[in-house]
Amino acid sequence: MQFIRSGISFHDHGDHRDIEVGDPAAIDASLTGPRPFHLVEHDGKVVLNYDQGGYAEILDGHALAEGKAEPGRFPQARAHHGFVAPLGGNWLSTVASDEKVEGDASVPRLGLQAFDAEGNPAGDLATCTAIHGEAFSGAYLAAGCKEGVLTVKAGANGPEYKLLPYPADLPQGVTTGTLLGSTGIQVFLGNYGPDGLVVIDPVDEPHYRYIKLPFRRVDFTLDPVKPSTGYALTEDGSLHRIDLLKAEIVASAKVTEPYSMDGHWNDPRPRIAMAGDEIVVTDPNAGLVRRIATEDLSERGTVPVEGKPYNIAVTGGSGVTH
Repeated sequence: MQFIRSGISFHDHGDHRDIEVGDPAAIDASLTGPRPFHLVEHDGKVVLNYDQGGYAEILDGHALAEGKAEPGRFPQARAHHGFVAPLGGNWLSTVASDEKVEGDASVPRLGLQAFDAEGNPAGDLATCTAIHGEAFSGAYLAAGCKEGVLTVKAGANGPEYKLLPYPADLPQGVTTGTLLGSTGIQVFLGNYGPDGLVVIDPVDEPHYRYIKLPFRRVDFTLDPVKPSTGYALTEDGSLHRIDLLKAEIVASAKVTEPYSMDGHWNDPRPRIAMAGDEIVVTDPNAGLVRRIATEDLSERGTVPVEGKPYNIAVTGGSGVTH
């Protein structure tokens, strides 16, 4: 795994921040291991899970920004597709079954458990069958399960778990496996089946509010500038603005040609990310990154790129330049 320094740095002066912008550059330090997959960044820590290694590596976020990758190792009882995340004074790790599996079959995942930094149990297992996906919002971590969504917050005596079962009025036979956490309000947005989303409130009922999309979902994201707003791209090429407080689509516009969700899951399809007052959309077949205005979902411009642009990440910020 390799890391890139964005070239953007901030200096806090209390009433404002100074910003310095330079050229991005690769960090010399890198990590290697058996199938690195799920990465969690939270509370100043960066944690990378090795699905075939039976361990995770923990990096200090500040040191990494300075170009130093000196990981500590967190051991797991069995290698599996999971994650490790810091919460309070504990480390939360997914836990796998000891059941035998054949070939490349996935190891069954049982739930989430608290451990100390050496991997010793610091609490009981919280059941969350087939646990997948994690996100933080406010005081909570949330993860998708077969039974519902498991929420966790730090308590005086360790992590406090609460499973939010899927209600009977939601479509049956599907689950949540990808979650996004808002940074400005305590709420999560998750996938729910191929053509649905759920707004999840970890505290107040109703815990789930369902949003039916007009076509199958290609990608979705949250707006960090407007915390009650999200966006979803559907396979007909339409971008939809979502009001999380109302749990409904409030505006839509066509931004790309259709991209069918049939075919391999990893085929090149558009991805979206936020950049201030723009949504940037990769358009693999056109070889473009499209800049869409959040105000009216109109196209402001395009960025031609070589090949087929796929995943995209945006880095930036605001501050005073002297």
